[in-house]
Amino acid sequence: MLRVTDLYTAYGQSEVLHGLSFEARANETVAIMGRNGMGKTTLFKSLIGMIPSKSGRIEVAGQDVTRDESHRRVAKGIAFVPQGRMIFPTLTVEENILTGLENAKVKRIPDDVYALFPVLFDMRKRRGGNLSGGQQQQLAIARALVTDPKVLLLDEPTEGIQPSIIKDIARALNEIRKTRGIAIVVSEQVLSFAMDVADRLFVIEGGRLVHESARADTDVSRIKQYLSV
Repeated sequence: MLRVTDLYTAYGQSEVLHGLSFEARANETVAIMGRNGMGKTTLFKSLIGMIPSKSGRIEVAGQDVTRDESHRRVAKGIAFVPQGRMIFPTLTVEENILTGLENAKVKRIPDDVYALFPVLFDMRKRRGGNLSGGQQQQLAIARALVTDPKVLLLDEPTEGIQPSIIKDIARALNEIRKTRGIAIVVSEQVLSFAMDVADRLFVIEGGRLVHESARADTDVSRIKQYLSV
C-alpha cells in the first residue's frame, strides 16, 4: 500500500532524512519509533506532501505521489492525523468529521466510523474544543477515515492522552486494519502502544532507520535503549 524508497528531505540546506526506505502492506500496521528530534514528524510531513522531498520516491498502491501536492495525495489514498490532532474547536464533532468529506460525492458519515468510536456518536453535537485530548484524538482519526484511505498516517497519537483512552485507540486501530484492509503507519514513543498495534517496528535515529523487527521478534530492551535520552 505504501512504498518509500531512498527518501531524502531537507529544510533549506539542512538535510533531515537521509535515504529512508520502508514499506507498509495492506492489513499491516508499521510503527516508526524514535526520540523527539530524530525525524519522525519530518518523515510524516514528507509522506503527506507538507514538506517536499529532495529525492527518493513515495508510492501509494502502486501510484507515484512523490511530486503531488497534499490534496492530490489525499485523493490517491493517504490520510494524515497530525501531532496535536488539529481538530476545529468551534465546530461540533459531526461538523469536524464532515470536513473530511469535503470532496466526497455523498456527504454522509459512514456508520462504521461511529461504531469504532461510540463516544463520538454520543457527543456528535458537542463542540470539538470541549472534548478531552483522547476524545479529540479519536475525532481526528474518524475525520481521516471518512476519506476512505488506503494508507493512514498517525503522528504521535498517544501524546498527552490518559492510559485508558490509549487502550481504546489501540483497539480501534486494530479493528480498522482488520475490517478495512488498509496500511497504518504510526510514529510513536510509547513502546507498549506500538507493541499493541504494530506488526513491524522501525527505529529512526538522526534521520536514518537504524533498526527493524517483527513484533514477535522485537527485543524490547534494545528498543528502550534507542528511546532513552
